[in-house]
Amino acid sequence: VRRLRSTDASGPVLVRADSAFYGHRAVSAAIGAGAQVSVTVRQDLRIRAAISEIAADAWTKIEYTDAILDADTGLWISRAEVAEIAFTAFTSKAKALQVPGRLVVRRIPDFRPEGDGLFDVWRFHAFFTTSDLDTVTADKTHRAHAVIEQVHADLKASALAHLPSGKFCANAAWLVCAVIAFNLTRAAASLSGGRLAKATTSTVRRTLICIPARIASSARRITMHLPARWPWETEWNLLFDNTIHRRPPTWP
Repeated sequence: VRRLRSTDASGPVLVRADSAFYGHRAVSAAIGAGAQVSVTVRQDLRIRAAISEIAADAWTKIEYTDAILDADTGLWISRAEVAEIAFTAFTSKAKALQVPGRLVVRRIPDFRPEGDGLFDVWRFHAFFTTSDLDTVTADKTHRAHAVIEQVHADLKASALAHLPSGKFCANAAWLVCAVIAFNLTRAAASLSGGRLAKATTSTVRRTLICIPARIASSARRITMHLPARWPWETEWNLLFDNTIHRRPPTWP
């Protein structure tokens, strides 16, 4: 924790993690190092019981400036409600391993088609935190994705999709290929202009690499015929000019 902080940093360090790290070893190690935690919890019976104890008037409505895609339903969510309740984690462990804190809960409307619409149905997302942030700020901070998570998603959309193979050397080779492909893809996206500068690996591959083209050969010259009125024509031409520096491709 001390190595992570710069000389001009202020305030405590907050360790944010998903439910895979919700255990007394990880949480106690972070707290013992002087950090605060914000960890997603699994929806077990104890968590559900704690959520049910939250008073009806304790929920605070929040409006998202940008809609958030719900990974479970595939729907865009623009409103939610948050609340919190005092909570002690790991009560099944010895007293010394129990960690007091609070359970911050975010609930969003459940728009499943089988609902009759007579009353609101909610889906709950809870996390355990020892921070001193207010409820809304704690929820917003916990939802903020780390940059490394997007990098992991991009790598999984590339060569890391082949892991694990069961052989150490093959895994090492795929890892090297993943890094090379990631770096080349990001460089190509940056050279194609600002429109794809922050695009994911799968988007760059779909728009700049896996393109519908026809190769024709005439008089020892290869011509690539790309589709007319293609929405990524400008980006592809810019990438072509920035890398090959030759005559631009032929467009029908």
